[in-house]
Amino acid sequence: MDTMKVIEISKPGGPEVLALAQRPVPTPKTGEVLVKVAATGVNGPDMMQRKGLYPAPAGASDLLGLEISGEVAAVGAGVARWKTGDKLCGLTNGGGYAEYCVIDANHCLPVPKGVALVDAAGLPETYFTVWSNVFIGAGLKAGETFLVHGGAGGIGTTCIQLGKAFGAKVIATDSPDARCKICRDLGADRVIDYQQEDFVEVVRTEGGANVILDIVGGPNIEKNIKAASPDARIIQLAFAAGSKVEINLMPIMLKRLIYTGSTLRTRPVAFKTRVAQELEAQVWPLIEAGKIRVVTGRTFVLAEGAQAHALMESAGHTGKILLTL
Repeated sequence: MDTMKVIEISKPGGPEVLALAQRPVPTPKTGEVLVKVAATGVNGPDMMQRKGLYPAPAGASDLLGLEISGEVAAVGAGVARWKTGDKLCGLTNGGGYAEYCVIDANHCLPVPKGVALVDAAGLPETYFTVWSNVFIGAGLKAGETFLVHGGAGGIGTTCIQLGKAFGAKVIATDSPDARCKICRDLGADRVIDYQQEDFVEVVRTEGGANVILDIVGGPNIEKNIKAASPDARIIQLAFAAGSKVEINLMPIMLKRLIYTGSTLRTRPVAFKTRVAQELEAQVWPLIEAGKIRVVTGRTFVLAEGAQAHALMESAGHTGKILLTL
């Protein structure tokens, strides 16, 4: 096949700017594999790029899609582990919204035993993000209290399960009750419906949070500082309620807080290789043993990219949203 179907951004804007197009099938370079895509995950950075707020970094594909699953169609020079026909999932540097995608061979992972190939597309971006920020960056330890906002979403469901699997006490926030039930079913020790309770008061009664992961921003930023225990680490991964706020820095100083954030796509290649290796060694066995569930919320076909984005930006989605090829 010389050409393939892709989804392009016709111009910055809402979901309606996503349109089907044709492009040449890419050729894998040294250290890369070409994957016939089975499915690709829909993630927050895709929304930002579509709106023109998060441009693709230099050298990356301008196509959306930061994670895929599929079958190896060709391998570039220097690739020893993967061969044509292998099934895998992996973290891309863009390009997943397409029938074929090239990907760094070191950022590929085997599909965990017992996980369907399509569902595996929802693993890489979320698990790379959570592992790199919560475990490598913030150093979450067994016995610590981990506060997770948006617990029923893709990042949240991953945080709850990884936090529990590695011995943390997990408190999750979400709303309404149907989303809170998902958090409870995944093992959260305490679930807070933020429409009904003040999470700051609840977390303080639990002794404060040692690690906080937030995707909300806005008014949550000041509240997170109040809910944090001394020496806590606060991670900002998104800002659905706004990225600009005025805060009092004194509590950060008095509590010796670390307030940080990151974007995964611009992290060094070697760092992402390290994350892939740690996930395969420490997390994939937990998935294969059934101790961590893969939570797919909804799937769409590639031509329904606009509908997938609309759902992603609504309050109704849970788990990971996938586009299938």
